[in-house]
Amino acid sequence: MSSRLEAEHLYKVFGRQPVKAVERLRQGADREELRADGTTAAVIDASFTVEPGQIFVVMGLSGSGKSTLLRMLNGLLEPTDGRVRFDGQDLTALGDRELREVRAHKISMVFQHFALFPHRSVLENAAYGLAVQGVPRAEREKRAGEALALCGLAGWEKSWPDELSGGMQQRVGLARALATDADLLLMDESFSALDPLIRRDMQDQLLQLQQSLKKTIVFITHDLNEAMRLGDRIAVMRDGEIVQIGSAEDILIRPADDYVASFTKDVDRSRVLTASAVMDTEVRGDEADCGCESGSGCRTVSPDTPFTELCAISARLTHPVAVVDEKRKLLGVVPQQRLVGFIGDAEVTHA
Repeated sequence: MSSRLEAEHLYKVFGRQPVKAVERLRQGADREELRADGTTAAVIDASFTVEPGQIFVVMGLSGSGKSTLLRMLNGLLEPTDGRVRFDGQDLTALGDRELREVRAHKISMVFQHFALFPHRSVLENAAYGLAVQGVPRAEREKRAGEALALCGLAGWEKSWPDELSGGMQQRVGLARALATDADLLLMDESFSALDPLIRRDMQDQLLQLQQSLKKTIVFITHDLNEAMRLGDRIAVMRDGEIVQIGSAEDILIRPADDYVASFTKDVDRSRVLTASAVMDTEVRGDEADCGCESGSGCRTVSPDTPFTELCAISARLTHPVAVVDEKRKLLGVVPQQRLVGFIGDAEVTHA
């Protein structure tokens, strides 16, 4: 089972007297004040927890600090202040040799631009992390072959990187990360260099793999649709700070400020929302209390029923759809007018 990742009050400041700059930030100075002194605050007081088996997406515009944050998680960049803990170990307290061991065995990274060795075969590229670990050749080739098969590249082991499409090259990069069997995967804009169709295929591949592998994943992106499709939880960054953390539904329905709301205005809500997000929770208790006619029998759905499916069900009914848990206890109801409100982007207050 993967292990928990914790980031505690992380700061990264570039320039003169970074420690003093952190103190100024804590006392209320803003990013622009520091920039006037030739100092750049790339990450400011970032804290979050990623639970085992979770995909945690960090999104924001270029320059928001998301890639800098990612590189502090595996020690490629040393925080100016703050702590990173993984599997109960304080990574920020480790020396260079210990960090290299952690990166070799516990944390793998998938880069945006594939980072494949052109003079190595697909199999050799996938096995590279294992070679760094000192794994014997026969074992590393076996494990690399299995990882390639998981990523849909069985039969391509002897090919060269330049014989593969961009999407296939990115699959090799993903296989290389998986072959090491690291608990934590860090993915830095890993799909952004791909065209839209291949990008969606890679998203599908990652979600499919995650169902069986249950890795802990931190995924960096500037694309909100990608974030909402992949993320169990999403952190939105602006000017070095995390301005909101929540599920896709939280961010879509309850944006923390106008900046977050501006990201979500063009999102297709039907692809994100579920019954739990749109139900009226003021009605609770037994299924019979859902508001339908006595004896008619309610059409029930689970809280994670997709919005589009919920609309199709509701269109065939004359009463609200009941949302129930696994014990058939009523959690809420969804009247048709409530669905219409969400489709029309109406403002709905949730209990």
